[in-house]
Amino acid sequence: MPPSTSKPTRIAVLADSDTRWKWGALTATRIAPGPSMEAASLDDAQVGLELNGFLLRGRATPTARQLAEVGVRADSVKEVSAVEFLRAMAEESYDVVVLALVGGGVQAMLHGLGRVWEGRADRPVVVTGYVGVVYEKLADGLLLRHGADLVLANSRQDAERFRAVYEGVGADASSVTEVALPFLGGAPYEGEREPSAEQGRRPYTVVFAVQPSVPDNRRDRVYLLNRLIQHARLHPEREVLLKLRSRPGEHTTHIEELPYQKLVQRLEPPANFRLVYGNMGEVLDRTDLLVTISSTAALESLHRRIPTVVLTDLGVRETLGNHHFVGSGCLASWDQLDDGHRPVPDAEWVARQGVVAAGPPSGGGSYEAAFDAARERIAKLLGRPGGLAPLTPYYTPATAPGYLPGILARHHLGPDGSPLPGAPAAGKEPGPVRQIVRRAARGAYRHGVQRVAPVIRRMGEL
Repeated sequence: MPPSTSKPTRIAVLADSDTRWKWGALTATRIAPGPSMEAASLDDAQVGLELNGFLLRGRATPTARQLAEVGVRADSVKEVSAVEFLRAMAEESYDVVVLALVGGGVQAMLHGLGRVWEGRADRPVVVTGYVGVVYEKLADGLLLRHGADLVLANSRQDAERFRAVYEGVGADASSVTEVALPFLGGAPYEGEREPSAEQGRRPYTVVFAVQPSVPDNRRDRVYLLNRLIQHARLHPEREVLLKLRSRPGEHTTHIEELPYQKLVQRLEPPANFRLVYGNMGEVLDRTDLLVTISSTAALESLHRRIPTVVLTDLGVRETLGNHHFVGSGCLASWDQLDDGHRPVPDAEWVARQGVVAAGPPSGGGSYEAAFDAARERIAKLLGRPGGLAPLTPYYTPATAPGYLPGILARHHLGPDGSPLPGAPAAGKEPGPVRQIVRRAARGAYRHGVQRVAPVIRRMGEL
């Protein structure tokens, strides 16, 4: 049944990292039936919405600061295992469930939910998608997400690619629903500010948005840091910011072997060079030039019409993800930026990415209506006579007998989606000793990735 107008829409979001919580929570505010996109603020968008957060227990479980940084108010947040989440979905009633997970996690939850909702026609609508640019493992990731009622595509280009993959393997492609990245927004860029020492005027600001996993080696990371510092020295009148994803000790989607905070300690940056953290939108509020390798921040910047550069210094390569920006007009090198180059984005390319930089500066464009189709589809599914059909993922024990069982087993689920013997007990809060051990284990994992693994790798190269 569709949610009553007198009752809030109940949405559960299951996320496994800080970035996926951001995507899932913001997506929930956009797709809830009602005038969410017309709301003046996130608080307004959450009127009539009850949002319950579930954080999948693992090495990347976000901290309270990372959750708060998103700006979405959750009515409850609970850390759970996969089995504990499935138990909650069996016992509680929701209108929509958003799976903000890696592909394997989505597939496991689809089979697990199919099991706990077996025989139920009043089950929730299940929604999933991608956090940002999809530039690798397209077929693998998509087929692992198949089976959700809505598979959200962040742009027209992605929607076309997603449907082509599903249709190419003979899977139902009707779940693919075009939307946009849920965290776009902010005031449009008003133009460059000339560097000035006048009181109250901020300097021209260059921001380099880093990524935890790209590039993945010390040489390239040190090169990028040195070029950023060189740019700061060449332009002492500018403020040059290194935008970092997380503070020391925090967990992210990808554990960094070589965090920039550590690498910069061995260098001597000038006074106009600084490290910054926090919400990307707030950093973009003071940005005159955004530079990155292939971060989704580039799309946020383009949406606000901020001059945006995707670096070519390390090549244009699939492993870097910057190949996605071929045709964008944003590709450039540090040499060009040092000489004053300012990119001009290609309007047609930008329009296909679900951002509205090609639209009029007044803010006109399609973003305000980007989630209409998803909301309408959800309302129609919730109002379907007789309820919803069972979840039917493309992967089953019959279609992928050598692949699916391993994916399910990682989440303590058997081939039929039921908990395996010995799975963590659902509904039982861990005691204080277990919580301490768990935190210690996460710290040990991070230490191993960031300190031990690089040493072993260097020894192997001798």
